[in-house]
Amino acid sequence: MAEDNLEPSSDRPHYVLRLFVAGITPRSRRAIENLRRICDGPLAGRVDLETVDIYQQPHLASLHQVVAAPTLLRLEPLPQRRLIGDLSDEARVLRGLGLDPRFGVGNDER
Repeated sequence: MAEDNLEPSSDRPHYVLRLFVAGITPRSRRAIENLRRICDGPLAGRVDLETVDIYQQPHLASLHQVVAAPTLLRLEPLPQRRLIGDLSDEARVLRGLGLDPRFGVGNDER
């Protein structure tokens, strides 16, 4: 097997996401479920996701200036992006992450 097959594909960026939730409320659960569906679909194999409960880790919410929950931050690739809500509109979430909802690729990847 060639070594270059072991490298992540450079034409498909890797995403680092952080989802801020406020406890285990129905809205938080919906946001987590909706985001997992997206991570298992259009972003499968190229996403790191961290879920942060703002009650358990308020310092992270303060550091990232999170004022509402659920809030999704795209930390990488830069520039950072922020979405607020339960993430139920997949096309809106993909656009907010900088992806084309029709193809699951970034606008600069086509």
